Amino acid sequence: MSDDGQIPLFEEGVAAGFPSPAQDAIDRTLDLNELCVRHPAATYFVRARGDSMLGAGIHDGDVLVVDRALDARDGDVVIAAFEGEFTVKRLDKSGGGVRLVPENPAYPAIEVRPGVECSLFGVVTSVVHFFRCPA
Repeated sequence: MSDDGQIPLFEEGVAAGFPSPAQDAIDRTLDLNELCVRHPAATYFVRARGDSMLGAGIHDGDVLVVDRALDARDGDVVIAAFEGEFTVKRLDKSGGGVRLVPENPAYPAIEVRPGVECSLFGVVTSVVHFFRCPA
């Protein structure tokens, strides 16, 4: 990090397979809010708990970026309150009904039936996944 708090962004990228020669030039700086937040007044962060969304790349302790300004579409990962309990699941509107589907076969899908209390609290747009939490 530079003295002005800016964090460098190397646009070249880094190979996840065969290594490539390192680039010496910093292309620009990156603000994670600029990258992850489209609607600041309607965005919040929440920490994931549990392992029901491992298949979507969401692990216990990850930070989710949630945008309330987006209309949830079929297939989106959403934050929902189902019968008073908050959960993160994939929204499934296929087949004429609505389900909240986990991304781990160890958990059942939640069928949202008429008359059951269920509200959506936003669409998950990004996940901050830590390999080693900063101290």
